[in-house]
Amino acid sequence: MSNPIGAMTALVTPFKDGKLDTQTYEKLILRQIENGIDGVVPVGTTGESATLTHNEHKECIEIAVATCNGKGTKVIAGAGSNSTMEAVDLVKFAAKSGADGVLCVTPYYNKPTQKGLYEHYKALANAANIPVMLYNVPGRTAVDLEADTVAKLFKDFPNIYSVKEATGSMVRSVELMAKNPDLAVISGDDAINYPLLANGGRGVISVTSNLLPDLIAALTHAAMDGKFSESKKINDELYDINNVLFCESNPIPIKAAMYLAGLIPTLEYRLPLTPPSDETLSKIEKVLKNYKIKG
Repeated sequence: MSNPIGAMTALVTPFKDGKLDTQTYEKLILRQIENGIDGVVPVGTTGESATLTHNEHKECIEIAVATCNGKGTKVIAGAGSNSTMEAVDLVKFAAKSGADGVLCVTPYYNKPTQKGLYEHYKALANAANIPVMLYNVPGRTAVDLEADTVAKLFKDFPNIYSVKEATGSMVRSVELMAKNPDLAVISGDDAINYPLLANGGRGVISVTSNLLPDLIAALTHAAMDGKFSESKKINDELYDINNVLFCESNPIPIKAAMYLAGLIPTLEYRLPLTPPSDETLSKIEKVLKNYKIKG
């Protein structure tokens, strides 16, 4: 089985009356499949994983696996935690559930050293025979997984195949690919999807594709096929929506946009996340008029 790469979506988690809206969740995943997305990522940052119970987290993985089964769309299950023991449990669960890979964020709040990060990912890589994607997002976690640490992990553990790079730094992306030509560097920042892909990136994990999976799939596939002018054109067209979807903390704007577009029936978040301001809603509504939302 090949490692998950290409156009992937960081799925939102819909709620209804404070609980998981499992029916809507399945519909959202089917819409992704129908619009050419290569993989879905349940319970990452965009999926509000930090506020889900462990049972809810695991249920989201199970729904994604069941919905994608036999359809050619891969599931990269969010399996991160600030506790290595808890992350190991999620990795084992994802593997047992039939996920195609796991996305493992750096442990947040603890601020581990590079040695601590290495030992954390060593434990996850050894927990199950499943492809592991590292996830570096220091703006969220207060710790940076340095390029040399990524290189050592990639060298030492065959199932660590990739890193979701969400520092927002093209310099870091270039460094990662220069040090590790075979490492699959995945864009974790919609604003720079095209430049990262053009430099040799192997895919994207997109927030915007919750709303516009067809365009993110087209952008990604064009770049990976060497059609760079076509990919850049789509990236440029997406500038306004990419910008407005991060005007408040993710996933506040993307869920609001999906609600306005009729893709989710209720606009609910888990505290401490709250609904967007009226000003933000107005901005999103204005930008949405420039795009055709399929499905």
